[in-house]
Amino acid sequence: MLLGLSIYVWITIVTILVMFAIMLFTKVPAELVFMGGMATLLLTGVLTPQEALSGFSSPSVVVVGVLFLVIAGLVHTGVIHYIVKNVLGTPASYVMSLIRIMVPVAALSAFLTNVTVVALFINVAKVWAKRLNIRPSKLLIPISYASGMGGICTLIGTPPNIIISGFYAQQTGETMNLFTPTLPALGCLMVGITATILMRNWIADRQSPEDSFENTADYTVELLVPTDNPHVGQTLAEAGMMEVPGGRLVEIIRFDKEIIHPVQPTEFLMGGDRLIYSGSVSSILELKKTHGLVTANHHVYFVDDVEKGRKMRTAHIMPRSLFIDKKITDTNFEEQTGITLVAVAREGERIDSNPHDIILRKGDVLLLECPRTEKRDESVKDYVRFFDSEDIAEIGTPTITSAVIMLAMVLLSTFNVLPLLQSCFLAAIAMVLTKCLPMEKAMNSINWNILMIFAGSVCLGCAIQKTGIAEGMANGLLSISGDTPLLVLIGLCFLGTFLTEFVSNTACAAMLAPIALSAATALGVNPVTFCVALMIAVSSSFATPIGSPTHMLVYGPGGYRFSDFFKIGLPMNLIIIAADIFFVLLCFPL
Repeated sequence: MLLGLSIYVWITIVTILVMFAIMLFTKVPAELVFMGGMATLLLTGVLTPQEALSGFSSPSVVVVGVLFLVIAGLVHTGVIHYIVKNVLGTPASYVMSLIRIMVPVAALSAFLTNVTVVALFINVAKVWAKRLNIRPSKLLIPISYASGMGGICTLIGTPPNIIISGFYAQQTGETMNLFTPTLPALGCLMVGITATILMRNWIADRQSPEDSFENTADYTVELLVPTDNPHVGQTLAEAGMMEVPGGRLVEIIRFDKEIIHPVQPTEFLMGGDRLIYSGSVSSILELKKTHGLVTANHHVYFVDDVEKGRKMRTAHIMPRSLFIDKKITDTNFEEQTGITLVAVAREGERIDSNPHDIILRKGDVLLLECPRTEKRDESVKDYVRFFDSEDIAEIGTPTITSAVIMLAMVLLSTFNVLPLLQSCFLAAIAMVLTKCLPMEKAMNSINWNILMIFAGSVCLGCAIQKTGIAEGMANGLLSISGDTPLLVLIGLCFLGTFLTEFVSNTACAAMLAPIALSAATALGVNPVTFCVALMIAVSSSFATPIGSPTHMLVYGPGGYRFSDFFKIGLPMNLIIIAADIFFVLLCFPL
């Protein structure tokens, strides 16, 4: 015993702290962190093999895995694209655009993964922004907020709801309904949309990286001097190749790899030189024609100068991309895919240097020149996420079929005809049998990394419960709050909201669910009240871009800075916590 705690308690506490520290301060994938934590708890004897591996057979984890198949079927058959294209309408003002885009995003997020929904609506935001003469950044944060608040509305809308409901079923022997959290979550959603509208002037007005690519003809262009060029042997000043309207020659790369920077007008031109120009592409391309230059074999083009069979596309560097902290030349990406980097934008501004010399960061937006027939293989997905999508299905009978399957799954679970797990399995099987989801796509649609995190979170929660940490923290919360249920509930919600700004909401749910249930039991109050309040709290991360995967998804396209989320997100956190407590107590009295 140390300070009154057993060695197993200390091992669990240290394991949890180390896991959080690794997720906060390193780039180690979360699934590896959770697997490492699971292995530590197993090898040290905190958990038995059966307990350590229980997460892989947990109904909540299996439900998430099966839902991947159902969602993939909806996307493949075009249900989601149909809704996005035909249901939204055209807003007449900025306020109406916020309402029209936040409501359907929230509604879809109640049944689909938040990242899927937000990814689909990014293009909608871009189109609307142009119509309303505003920047996409004014719409993208609200989209991300709406997906988070909408996901809370059903048990399957967000993983923490499934995790918390699983702990509730395990401890009480009762199961929650698919729509148990719906009423209080809807109240919070309405408050959140209203608050977003009232605080709309606080939403950052940033230039989108894509706007800098599309609306300005300002790129870094690389041209090659042929050996038979008539200007070889002349100085740059004599050849008239030093300055171009709106730009200049910034670098020369000699055939022997010598780099000349900065470039002087007295520098002699040699055959095989690579000339790096930065400025107005139309002017640079005119210089290319008049001075007998050719495109370098890095193939850097402007949109109007793309060779036949190739096209320009924009992509976003997601967290854990293999590009992070590397130059593109440090990888074999271009050789492997036939895709060429043209320009890089960061925080809404294009970087004025040779794109192949830029050390790439999370959130950067890339302008890429791509073959029209490039394959969407796993190697591309490991590096970038394209903003546009060519995987848009034609609307037809499969669209209707998959929509009916999804509706049947919801109804079977809602009216307790079948438990949620069984109804999800039936829906997934129906998607495959009706060919709404090809077998190959079905196998590729399961995100095993996320399932590993969920399984690890169940294991973590089991350790917290078994070692008595949950009971101890609950008693500590009770002593601080003076055994007053309302104060304990407020403290729990604040703790959940704070933690989820820095680590995944799934991890927060796994750690706090046993504490919430222990506190409710000790107080002799309705455990559903604490569980539903916690569901909303751990998914209410608005103040930092790392608080949610959807925040990171819009971070690059919106050209945001870290402080942009804090400015509107901190008051939003406080507002939603207040709404959470009010509506939960209204729907589930203590």
